Amino acid sequence: MTVAGREAAVRSFFDGEILPRHRDWVEHVVRRREPAPFLPALQAKAREAGLWNLALPDRLDNRSFAPLAEIMGRLPWASEVFNCQAPDVPNMIMLQHAATPDQKKRWLDPLLEGRVRSAFGMTEPDVASSDATNIATTLRREGGEWVVDGRKWYITGAAHPACAFVIVVGVSRPEAPRTGRHSCVIVPMPSPGLRVVRELRFMGWEDHVAPIAELAFDNVRVPAENLLGEEGGGFAAAQVRLGPARLHHCMRAIGASEVLVELMMARASERTAFGRPVIDYDATQQAIARSRIEIEQARLLVMRTAERLDRDGHQAAWRDVSMAKVAVPQMAQRVADRALQIFGAMGGSDDAPIHHAFAMARLLRIADGPDEVHLRQIFRQEPPARWRVSESPYISPHKA
Repeated sequence: MTVAGREAAVRSFFDGEILPRHRDWVEHVVRRREPAPFLPALQAKAREAGLWNLALPDRLDNRSFAPLAEIMGRLPWASEVFNCQAPDVPNMIMLQHAATPDQKKRWLDPLLEGRVRSAFGMTEPDVASSDATNIATTLRREGGEWVVDGRKWYITGAAHPACAFVIVVGVSRPEAPRTGRHSCVIVPMPSPGLRVVRELRFMGWEDHVAPIAELAFDNVRVPAENLLGEEGGGFAAAQVRLGPARLHHCMRAIGASEVLVELMMARASERTAFGRPVIDYDATQQAIARSRIEIEQARLLVMRTAERLDRDGHQAAWRDVSMAKVAVPQMAQRVADRALQIFGAMGGSDDAPIHHAFAMARLLRIADGPDEVHLRQIFRQEPPARWRVSESPYISPHKA
């Protein structure tokens, strides 16, 4: 199937099979808090159509997946139909890269088949996790086991009833250099000593596709063979998943922003204020036009970043990933804010997806590295000044 053909197939599947069921999904999952009974049938259809696991590198590169992720991002649950949801996709990528054959058989294969869900445990409540070397959860080797002690929170997917395991990042070599202290272990859920402390929301927004949790690990013991990758190689292993994870979030955020522009156009066309359609006001037109400009700018940045990530790998493309990670959520937050303003009170209600889009965009400015960390790293790659200002050939000072 060509790239254009695959995009057309995903769009057709979304329009014909997923979007018509969205109100049913809200009724079951959001209001009744139960699984959507029609989801397995939709997943089977997507799999039969060859639209399964499209986000994985052995299926599509990031550049080819980008327009598909945009389509999936138009609804919070659409990615789940194609088994392309976070955090499972980056976890699959990490397992493909670092897992042993036995680990792949036990943990990766069920994920690829959509039979289970997973989580990635990095962020902690008691330290500034923007500096990943602050992570305090400990991994202690005792005989043929790893013993895990610590607390994690805002762990996406950990509260999902089908979550089968969490990949935990912890300190296993406290005396090693800062970036060599941490390792990753696969911890099954449930395990003795592993407790879901609570489900978490962000600004009132609840992730119904990958419910977020706080986890406590109290003397949790897992077999030594659950070590993922090399001991002390936790950061290196995590970097494999972080590049695609960040970029996929950006792709989906662009899709969500496109929906908000559609909704702004509809709302402004249907409402009148002070004897004129709202869409006739200059402020409304500017809000929609600025949103269009910013979405197109974000899309170009994401596409360029995807190409560099595919061509050069994460080490060479990390600066581009950081730029996209900063720019796209900020764009999505601004578009959502404009949509809220045009919709009025309805925009902040559960009837519309706007405040959910706003909260998700705001969360993305913190998750996977806050803006400030990415901006600091981007700045550090700027070349130093070549001249003093007075000596620069670009400056023509006035001579008396």
